[in-house]
Amino acid sequence: MTAILGLNLNHPDASAALIIDGKVVAASAEERFGKRIKHDPSFPQQAIQSVLAMGGISSKDLDFISVARDPSQNRAAQVSYVLRHPLTGGKAALEHIRRAQGELSISEQVAEASGQAPDTVKAKVVNVEHHLSHIASSYYCSPFDGLTAGFSYDGSGDFTSAMAARCEGTRIDVVDRVNLPNSLGFFYTACCQFIGFAEYGEEYKVMGLAPYGVDSFADVMRELVQTRPDSWFRLAEGFFGMHRGGESGKMDERNHVEMLRLFTDKWIEKFGSPRQRGQELTQRDKDIARSCQVRFEEVAVHCFNKLHDQVPSKQVVYAGGCALNGVMNARLLRDTPFQQAYMQPASSDDGLCIGAGMWTWHNVAGGRERFHMTHAYWGPAHSDEAMRRAAESAQNPMRELAPGNVAKAVASLLHAGLVVGWYQGRSEWGPRALGNRSILADPTRANMKDVINAKIKRREGFRPFAPTILQPAVSTYFEQDVFSPFMMHVVKLRPEWREKLPAITHVDGTGRLQSIARDTNRLYYELIDCFGQLSGIPIVLNTSFNENEPIVDTPEQAMSCFLRTGLDAICLGRYLVVKGEHAKLLSDA
Repeated sequence: MTAILGLNLNHPDASAALIIDGKVVAASAEERFGKRIKHDPSFPQQAIQSVLAMGGISSKDLDFISVARDPSQNRAAQVSYVLRHPLTGGKAALEHIRRAQGELSISEQVAEASGQAPDTVKAKVVNVEHHLSHIASSYYCSPFDGLTAGFSYDGSGDFTSAMAARCEGTRIDVVDRVNLPNSLGFFYTACCQFIGFAEYGEEYKVMGLAPYGVDSFADVMRELVQTRPDSWFRLAEGFFGMHRGGESGKMDERNHVEMLRLFTDKWIEKFGSPRQRGQELTQRDKDIARSCQVRFEEVAVHCFNKLHDQVPSKQVVYAGGCALNGVMNARLLRDTPFQQAYMQPASSDDGLCIGAGMWTWHNVAGGRERFHMTHAYWGPAHSDEAMRRAAESAQNPMRELAPGNVAKAVASLLHAGLVVGWYQGRSEWGPRALGNRSILADPTRANMKDVINAKIKRREGFRPFAPTILQPAVSTYFEQDVFSPFMMHVVKLRPEWREKLPAITHVDGTGRLQSIARDTNRLYYELIDCFGQLSGIPIVLNTSFNENEPIVDTPEQAMSCFLRTGLDAICLGRYLVVKGEHAKLLSDA
């Protein structure tokens, strides 16, 4: 047996994964445990404990510890930047050195996290470059074996913001890099910060806001991020504050990941004063969001076309924070030569731990056997007894369902208009709720989006909700027939269905699609099938089971969310609980 612990640490979205004989066994993000801080950059102590427990091994059994960072990479680019920016460049270099310092004595930290004596953990520590880990996370989990193009793009990692690779068999060969200060991720984040979304990881809000605006700042955006046929992209000099340290990975006084400002005062000359958080969103802010999204897509399409020139394959794998842009992901399949694409469900930095571990399996341990990740359920499960105790603790009407009646009973509540917390099996890996830690509702009800945003999620009203649809029905309801098991594509609904599905149809006629196959999650598939039999439409509204916090992990957290929000019902395994006013519906279920 070869056991590999993959880690993303001293960086936002700290995480751990356990890989045994080249197969992913478990994966968890630190944010789901302990302090429950979104994008937690702490050492992933509880994530390590979790994945080792799920794998049934001790840290003493590990052969390798793979860390998704290699400070030795791209030194020449760092030195060059410092020499060109002697007053401010040193700050960036020092920041990268600071982040690397925590990687000393990794095996001792793992031993301490898992309750072992330091000298008992004999695993070899392997450092894998940030963007190489990203590409590895998708390629080594993909079904592709022949020539495949690999790409990674995000804010930064190991002083690089993008990487292109040639993947084939068990090899990943890097063909090009984009080094800082040029970063498409920094461009998008700077736009987010300027219009008041300055918390770490809020880029998805701007993607949701963009359809409310028009592309009135196209010329400015083309000035801010430039492309040429012979290069990837370049940021305009003087407009971006990379020298301020970028994504610091520190925590502020509110226990939020600290974000240093990425736009400079030169933006004010182009756009006026930046919006402050809490101020009303103006049409200007919506237009900036739209223009930012349009330019991001233009540059990304340019990059993927250039990638195809360098690696002429019909297949592409990619990852990085920018890979969470579902609008671009759908466009890639329409407007580039790539015909097949694969992303694993945790494409942002939480997925680095799997990439580092899988790279080590193939390139250090010598593993030949490939692994295909077909589902996202790699987190912890909790016992039937724990779910029963949590259900009983609510002191609300409760019913224990026969195992074969769970899907039918919950479907009937959804069809009656209730919003249901759905808690089943192992938790999802990645930022999306994919049918095991989800809040579900009827997508045909016109008021449902506003109800959930206001009373349950307590978030901005412009933000859309996702549809989960049975895979065979995708082409009936959507213009682009995409298999998207990990909710990675934003696709237009067919015009005839948009008014019939108001709760999951965004203002531009799109939905962030999750298409589910029966063998991926049988119970969730049966639930949607039962709802389809009642409503005539095999689609449910699906959003993450949380309220401005990381997705719930334990039954107790799920029950707490149910009790303090406007959720009408919760199904924990086979235990169905409703608020008192819905007691009659429970007896009919």
